[in-house]
Amino acid sequence: MKKQRRNDMIQLVILVILGAAVVLSVVLPQLPHQDRMASLMELSVVIRESDSTLWSNVRLGMEAAAGDLGAELRFLTLSKANDSQEQANLLRREVEGGAGALVVVPADPQNLTEQWKDVADPCPLVCMESWMEGADAIVGPDNEELGRALAQVVLEDWTQGVVLLLDTGGSSTGVSQRLQAAKAELEENGVPVESRIASPGALPHVLSPLVEETGAVQIMAFESAATEQAVYAKENGTLPQPLYGVGISARVIAGLERGDVAAVAAVSDYAAGYVAAESAIHLARGEAADAEQLPFFVVRGEDIYDPENQKLLFPVT
Repeated sequence: MKKQRRNDMIQLVILVILGAAVVLSVVLPQLPHQDRMASLMELSVVIRESDSTLWSNVRLGMEAAAGDLGAELRFLTLSKANDSQEQANLLRREVEGGAGALVVVPADPQNLTEQWKDVADPCPLVCMESWMEGADAIVGPDNEELGRALAQVVLEDWTQGVVLLLDTGGSSTGVSQRLQAAKAELEENGVPVESRIASPGALPHVLSPLVEETGAVQIMAFESAATEQAVYAKENGTLPQPLYGVGISARVIAGLERGDVAAVAAVSDYAAGYVAAESAIHLARGEAADAEQLPFFVVRGEDIYDPENQKLLFPVT
């Protein structure tokens, strides 16, 4: 009898141990997920354009960082490009809605600085392209160095005549820095330049008249949207003047292949997006930001299939 009772007790203990093992096998894998969900924060991104098409690779980089670090990404555009007041309103709304961090491409850094001062209990803010006071970090290339480097490529091809500088950035200080640095580099080397203000979206209609008015023999654009639209103007018109631009898109790459675009300066959009999102998320969690000055590359049409340019021009994610 005692032996039977002892066997029953052993079996009961084994059953209890097995039951506990089953419970633990179900519960333990959920604990990291629960911790991750508890720490999930919202990262809001506000660009200065109304169309996010040219930001697709930047967004892919941001989504990758958000996935790696446990954040939810909201990518917002403006109803009208470069509307600084709408951008300020969006930033305020995102903060009030509980965003843990913000990434912004400032339409007007000076105006946005003043508006940001009035935001109650602001969250960490990371800038791209242009710096604004009150921001915690900036991710992007050295805009002045980029402008000079692009101008040096123009100088390599220049023999005589006017170079047309397309001033399309509005109040964006980053775009303006590129233009001013290129202008200074060209003028220091005796090249006559003419600057003309235009919106990127108007270039398919106004670029040809601007070239005719200035007698330009070369054209420079200093942001992705303007480069894209200038290529479109060349595709649909008769503009033999070589174009030097900033940024990479499918249309720009096709322009490089055809010879419509002589050269572009660009950063890895994917890397820029990843670093910007990563920095914002780290700041929101009280950690050090990984924001850094990104390297840029100047690519000529004949160089687009060089191995070192493949990851820049044709990113694989």
